[in-house]
Amino acid sequence: MVFTHVLYPTDLSEASLKAWPYAVALARGHQAQLTVLHVVPTFEPISVPSDDVASAYHTVHPPTPDDVRLEMQRAVTDVPLHGVEVRYLPHAGDPVRVIADQAVSGSADLIVMGTHGRSGVERLLIGSVTERVLRLAPCPVLAIPPHVPGVGAAEAVFARILCPVDFSPASQEALGFAFAFARPAKGSVTVVHACEIADEPRLHAHLGEVQRQALDVARDKLRTLLADEPTTSGGIEQVVVLGRPGREILKIASQQASDLIVMGAQGRGGVGLALVGSTTQDVVRGAVCPVLVVRIGAALSGEGPDKTAS
Repeated sequence: MVFTHVLYPTDLSEASLKAWPYAVALARGHQAQLTVLHVVPTFEPISVPSDDVASAYHTVHPPTPDDVRLEMQRAVTDVPLHGVEVRYLPHAGDPVRVIADQAVSGSADLIVMGTHGRSGVERLLIGSVTERVLRLAPCPVLAIPPHVPGVGAAEAVFARILCPVDFSPASQEALGFAFAFARPAKGSVTVVHACEIADEPRLHAHLGEVQRQALDVARDKLRTLLADEPTTSGGIEQVVVLGRPGREILKIASQQASDLIVMGAQGRGGVGLALVGSTTQDVVRGAVCPVLVVRIGAALSGEGPDKTAS
């Protein structure tokens, strides 16, 4: 696996700046170009209501691209670059659309960004920028949740990796990324599948047997899935549990002090995902370590993930 262009979108908040050391570490490790992207509403003068009785409106001049570029450079000076090539890109527009468009036009093969951890009605109505990017990005997204402790670039190492699988094509692609991240660090990979049994009254009398069969089937499928995977230096652990996937993934990540969770996303869009939620969203919102989200089509290759897939 080779990343050639890392895109780091930031709103210059504390939450988004937590992702900066990871972006630098990955760009340095892969000798990749690193683009810092900051999106503002506009660079054009705008008219706003005035308190002046002599005039209903007055003109406001937003910061210029050069002003924004200087602000970006000042915000990320605390992490040594050690030769990483950095491009500072101020841009006007809608953040989600600009991030996705820049990932495409710049042939980025990894997006690294922090999350703000919104909750309640605000999140249900508009979602976070990161969660909306997850649905549109043409490449994997490394999300740094708000509960992740701050680190330096030298500490951004992924030695204990947790990879949840549901046997979907997306989770199988994510598994490839998990092993690819583990090998350079000589790390371990824990592959987990959570069996969630539907609460159906007709099954209650035989619930124990249903659960046992589900666990046995999942273990067999997991063994088959991993049969051809080369062993990592840190080893491979297979875990099958009963329970709600999001909750179980977060529990295991906490117990094992995982450095990274790698998981697939089906790429559903629209209001359905925002209102109903998904395991991927649950994990991104609750994790205390970075989460790499791989959508269908972000396949591994010697040149990095495939840009032609959607």
